[in-house]
Amino acid sequence: MIGKRHKNHDAARVLDVDASMQGSLVFKDPVSLRINGRFEGTLNTRGDLTIGEHAVVNADITGETIVIAGKVNGNIHALKELKIIKPAQITGDIRTPRLTIADGAIFDGNCRMRPKAGQDHHPSSGLMTPEDVAKYLEVDSAMILEWVSSGKLPGFKDGDVWKFDRAKIDEWVAAGKIR
Repeated sequence: MIGKRHKNHDAARVLDVDASMQGSLVFKDPVSLRINGRFEGTLNTRGDLTIGEHAVVNADITGETIVIAGKVNGNIHALKELKIIKPAQITGDIRTPRLTIADGAIFDGNCRMRPKAGQDHHPSSGLMTPEDVAKYLEVDSAMILEWVSSGKLPGFKDGDVWKFDRAKIDEWVAAGKIR
């Protein structure tokens, strides 16, 4: 019974934005977000994100599962999956482990695909680069390198390259150590 209530509570977290907005939207808890209007800034969400057919978005986007039917100008990082459906028009770079581009959709940019953590046995699978962490925390990558070099930020070196575990970064942020 408790599990069922929890599911219903999560299902109720649907935001449908049909207005013009500007700024930075960050969702730490899973949410189903639909943008049908204009948005400009940065967007960082957990859960499902849908950019509607009539939406115009000028933003860098990070999310888990993303479906785009509208116009997006910005870089997109889908942690689980990105679906680009007609009549989408995307200008920007994409990072995602799983990508679908429907006939009639337009994508102008570069794409980098990595499998999700646990899908392969490469030791670096599921890890973040300093640039990934900088974007995730919305700080300069030089700051990330300074923090990790001084021991303030959890990370490790793989050869000459710093690597970060997202779960440890989330714990670090939750502990309030980002200040």
